[in-house]
Amino acid sequence: MGTPVVAIGNPFGLAGSVTFGIISQLGRTVQYQSTSRTFEIADIVQFSAPINPGNSGGPLLDANGFVVEITSAAVSGSQGVGFAIPSDTILRELPYLISTGKYDKHTFIGIQGYDMNYQLAQAAGANVTYGVLIAQIQTGGPADKAGLRGGSQTVDIAGQQYTLGGDIIVSIDGTRIVNYDGFSTYMERHVVPGQAIHVGIIRSGSFQVVPVVVGSLPSQ
Repeated sequence: MGTPVVAIGNPFGLAGSVTFGIISQLGRTVQYQSTSRTFEIADIVQFSAPINPGNSGGPLLDANGFVVEITSAAVSGSQGVGFAIPSDTILRELPYLISTGKYDKHTFIGIQGYDMNYQLAQAAGANVTYGVLIAQIQTGGPADKAGLRGGSQTVDIAGQQYTLGGDIIVSIDGTRIVNYDGFSTYMERHVVPGQAIHVGIIRSGSFQVVPVVVGSLPSQ
């Protein structure tokens, strides 16, 4: 975070444009809307260099001229909130894209959840203020088959509805999970489909470890 970066692209058809900013945050999880569904891309870099339509796919360079990310998207209507795919992700996926035309190694366990915080912990009567509170479990998915539990009670906290009562994920294979971004980033970097992981959860105030066999992200 804080590393100066330069984005090069063709915003609105203005070829070879350069903008400057810094790395704002690492390990973001960003939602994208396709024609058929909403899906998540994990382990995304957030940066402040202004980008516009025509920048996507262009390089993000550091002060030494190395390509550190590939620009991907910006938040509509924002100023200086852009997202990019890390270069190590590109290097990991590129051989598959060249040889098969696709990359199907993204992981999937079938949960939806929230970042735990003090307010959620108070409402849920939980003894932790970090981790991922599971709201919903996809029927038949890896988490469902492993016995992880979603919530059952809907409450209103500060004008927003939450589903409480589910398991709280606090670790994977002994690594502490602080929030949903941390969960998604760990899965993207360290786990592959078919791998068995040990998910540490808080259930009814007690810590348990649940083995989960990870699936592959559905293409549709």
